[in-house]
Amino acid sequence: MSSSDTLDVLIVGAGLAGMRAAVATPAYLKVAILSKVHPVRSHSVAAEGGINAAIHPEDSWESHLYDTVKGSDWLGDQDAIEILCQEAPRDIRVLDEMGALFSRDAEGKIAQRNFGGLGFPRTCYVADRTGHALVHLLYEQLIKRGIYVYEEWYATSLIVESGRCCGVVALHIDTGAVEMIRAKTVIIATGGLGSVFRISTNGLINTGDGMAMAYAAGAPLQDMEFIQFHPTTLKETGILITEGARGEGGYLYNVRGERFMQTYAPKAMELASRDVVSRAEHQEIIEGRGIDGCVMLDLRHLGHAKITERLPQIRELSITYAGVDPIEAPIPVTPGVHYSMGGIQTRTHGETPIPGLYAVGECACVSVHGANRLGGNALMETIVYGRRTGEAAARYAAQIEATPCTEAALTQERERITVLRTCRGPERIGDIRAAMGTIMSEHFGMVRSHDRMEEGRRKLLSLRSQLNDLGLQDHGRRFNTELIDALQLFSMMTLAEVIAACSIYRQESRGAHTRSDFPKRDDHLWLKHTLAFKGDKGTALDSRPVVITRIPPAERTY
Repeated sequence: MSSSDTLDVLIVGAGLAGMRAAVATPAYLKVAILSKVHPVRSHSVAAEGGINAAIHPEDSWESHLYDTVKGSDWLGDQDAIEILCQEAPRDIRVLDEMGALFSRDAEGKIAQRNFGGLGFPRTCYVADRTGHALVHLLYEQLIKRGIYVYEEWYATSLIVESGRCCGVVALHIDTGAVEMIRAKTVIIATGGLGSVFRISTNGLINTGDGMAMAYAAGAPLQDMEFIQFHPTTLKETGILITEGARGEGGYLYNVRGERFMQTYAPKAMELASRDVVSRAEHQEIIEGRGIDGCVMLDLRHLGHAKITERLPQIRELSITYAGVDPIEAPIPVTPGVHYSMGGIQTRTHGETPIPGLYAVGECACVSVHGANRLGGNALMETIVYGRRTGEAAARYAAQIEATPCTEAALTQERERITVLRTCRGPERIGDIRAAMGTIMSEHFGMVRSHDRMEEGRRKLLSLRSQLNDLGLQDHGRRFNTELIDALQLFSMMTLAEVIAACSIYRQESRGAHTRSDFPKRDDHLWLKHTLAFKGDKGTALDSRPVVITRIPPAERTY
């Protein structure tokens, strides 16, 4: 497909959300995906534990709704959550019919395991490789439908003219060419931003490019202060140890051999919501009851058969990177940066405030997760809202004429990238990226305070000034990965500053946002979403109400 063609729908990002959106578009439209990596290398492959849907006869979507609203600490928009929970069972059936290799129970039905914060075991899974299986499934569907993929193209900016999004400017990594790709509608599905922090469960490709592009184009980012810390990452590595390990019955112990969750969540224990478990682990460690800076996840009582059948990848990762076989010994784990609840503000069909621009998946915030995501809901969001967003963008594209785009954005990006590619200053990308990650981890981690965050924001501002003296060692055009690293660094610095501003702004503790100086949830002042806009002097902040339809705010206990 020529980059001069005008597409009906262009999807930036080839993970589960992007591919599901593509598969949902009708065959008569011209649709393409653009991705900086091959689709099966998208970070969705790293999702391990499962995908939530109320498919059991004794379960209900209403129960799923309640668990999700409660898990969100009442910051999730209940209209969006209702859609997720109502439509999830149908979408699981569609995936099953496509050929998803879900694990099965003794009767041959789709097996489901328990996950944190759920009142019923409703997490469907493929052993501990659920995301990997679903990515390959949807890639097969792309091939079946003949959907074109701009593989190893890096989108650098959105084209917005006359108030409408009409395409993107993108760098072809292989050749170094910078081209304009026109489209009636653009869907951003670029995933998360975990690489903003020093260590995370995310792959190095998770640099928040789509969020940064939308922000630069004038779209608001919502709830960016809410960064999820997963309770079980392998000590010192950031490698994810799936919640499925606790869902199958794993225990958490401190140095005294105590199942310490009894103190923090006596009913749910290890299967309380993620923010509750992570804070409990943090508290145990800082009060001296950890084991060399971590706690222990014990699976030994599950037995050889269950571990090798349902958690084979976890066993392999633990042996390879910690030297521990979970059949024989506990796994050392600690909370780690995992997921962004915030993202590009969208409505329930993926619409952003910019006509023609849509967003879906972790880069978006339709707010089904609120202040804290329940495990298993992210994959379901990519499928339900990926489908809805693809359908909506296709409807919009079918109803409008293509907008002629000038080449102003293309010219501007070509000049910017040429300057960046040939810059010869003393500062190095890796040094700045490492310093940014350290600032974010130390000043905007699990427990925050005004003074520490203000100090972190000052450090970020100082660090940004060093970007003016950046120098690249590779000045070539073809496959210049150092240039890609530089472009990603600018995205990450922008998002770090937005996270800092939003975190300082919200003066309460709610879900994953914990402040030592404001330790209580404050529904009177802060039952609202944070909105961040690009202003002339940095991040401009506003807010909007939370949508509450069925379930009024209440105390959140497990």
